Amino acid sequence: MAYTTVPKSTAQFAPEIYTGNGSSKTISTLNFQPDWVWIKNRATTDMNVLFDSYRGATKRLASDSTAAEATEVQDLTAFNTNGFTVGTSGAVNTNSVSYASWNWKANGAGSTNTVGSITSTVSVNTTSGFSMVRWAGSGSLATIGHGLGVVPKMIICKSVDTGGWGIYHEATGNGRGLFLNIDGVGGTDVAYWNNTSPTSSVFTVNFDGGTNREGGDTMMAYCFADVPGFSKIGSYTGNGNANGTFNYTGFKPAWVMIKNTSSGGSNWRIFDNQRLGYNVNNATLYPNLTNAEADETSLDLLSNGFKMRGTTNDLNGNGQTYVYMAFAAEPLVSTNGTPATAR
Repeated sequence: MAYTTVPKSTAQFAPEIYTGNGSSKTISTLNFQPDWVWIKNRATTDMNVLFDSYRGATKRLASDSTAAEATEVQDLTAFNTNGFTVGTSGAVNTNSVSYASWNWKANGAGSTNTVGSITSTVSVNTTSGFSMVRWAGSGSLATIGHGLGVVPKMIICKSVDTGGWGIYHEATGNGRGLFLNIDGVGGTDVAYWNNTSPTSSVFTVNFDGGTNREGGDTMMAYCFADVPGFSKIGSYTGNGNANGTFNYTGFKPAWVMIKNTSSGGSNWRIFDNQRLGYNVNNATLYPNLTNAEADETSLDLLSNGFKMRGTTNDLNGNGQTYVYMAFAAEPLVSTNGTPATAR
């Protein structure tokens, strides 16, 4: 049975749906103060906007863009003890429009980490296997301390200046870079991770602008490790069948992000347990696109993982390889022995 050291997943990560009011609005339904908040307008074309407590309220990045950090005083305006406050920006708070937010807990302002060749600032939540890392880019080979104490299996990097979103995923390996802002399969080059896998203390970057931009630009990395019963980072092979691939996570997923790494033209996809509300109807949003939410009938969220129910190439093409990252709504078996149920 998949017991866990994180008995209450919603104290570490939670999707939260809210409806805009066109004025200042506070979302106060989380069980923690979020340090990384990702918001997407469900109804219309709008950016995926991401905020973290390092860079501070009003400082946004967009996962579907290579644009530099922007200061928007009417975006997310405050991180609160049980949620966040948004202003009047259409990206976060149009009247009567529904928004998806995905929220992670780190550890506030963090502390200095001198383990790597470049000193970093690290806000780490070792309970949930999540850390936010900031350093000054060097444009050359370097190691960066991440503070997790275990090996991260996925790392999402972005310069606060212009540039793409560089991604390390254990399944694609240390010689390949993926990019959150595009639908391509990434590239194979020493420039990304220097063909060097992360360790329990550092990850290695080289001269690519998406992982270690030169000139002292501020770099951000969001690092994730597997935590039994709470988070799972893995891969699968599609079968092109409506009775598709099953992926065991050991928990009831609250959030799943998937990418085809075999074929270009396949979008990143995000599913969560707060939108629609029954299998197989699990609506999707796209980290690399500004598109509105789309209906999807190709995936089941189960008590112990997720299963493909369609043949779309984005999710379950025959012989295609996919990577994913998932977080729990609740463990398969809680500390009191109660089993989870499927959606």
